Amino acid sequence: MSDSDGSTAPEDYPRARISRLEAKIDALADGIDRCRKIVIASKIAIALGAIVLVLLLVGAVRYDPVVMMAAVIAFLGGIVMFGTNTSTAKQMAAEIAQAETVRAELIDGLALRRADGGLPYRPL
Repeated sequence: MSDSDGSTAPEDYPRARISRLEAKIDALADGIDRCRKIVIASKIAIALGAIVLVLLLVGAVRYDPVVMMAAVIAFLGGIVMFGTNTSTAKQMAAEIAQAETVRAELIDGLALRRADGGLPYRPL
């Protein structure tokens, strides 16, 4: 509830924090999803770079400096992208766990009542 000056009433504060935490959790989950997609692309780049390097090494593909350079860049770039996005996803997962813990504590502190008036569950 907002007072006349636009400030938030104390009883609404936990609800506002819960909403902000849920928005943060959603944003972090989207970030983890992006990291997973980049990790998959990184694995593909590593594999393709390694395959081309092996083909160049055994002579199955005619030597071309540009092809070799592209293969090395794909291989090393894939390793770098894989590592950075894996660690970023782990950090985001830890932030999600922390935010969910705080959200659960805030929800427990609201002393919510059951919508059915506390009636016991009776299966049909």
